Amino acid sequence: MKTLTEQQAHGYSPNVLAFYGDAVYEVLVRNRVVANHQTNAGKLHDMAVERVRASYQSKAAGVIESMLTEREADILRRGRNAGGISVPKSAKPSEYRRATALEALFGYLSITGQTERLETLFNAICEALPVESDKV
Repeated sequence: MKTLTEQQAHGYSPNVLAFYGDAVYEVLVRNRVVANHQTNAGKLHDMAVERVRASYQSKAAGVIESMLTEREADILRRGRNAGGISVPKSAKPSEYRRATALEALFGYLSITGQTERLETLFNAICEALPVESDKV
């Protein structure tokens, strides 16, 4: 995707940013899992799932909230309050909204070319919220 200005990216709906950010976040998780574990694809998938579920992403949003700029906090808020979100039975509505907010922020940072900022926030999340597979 072509890099957009912050003004152009701000024109996207939070749901579109979250749609894109879901993929961005997933790639970051998969990169981390593959880089840190030498095992089969099934186990790698299980390790990745630990970090992409709504409950984890909800906690992750809480971890980085105090680190956000005013604009980033606004994107997070817009993502959390977005309409038209269908919450799966496996997630609590509040967790799913916060997870959507995190994905919107990651989508926004990616399409505006803020790769270093994405990595900083993602690393802060991983340090604050280690998962069982990190201990292996």
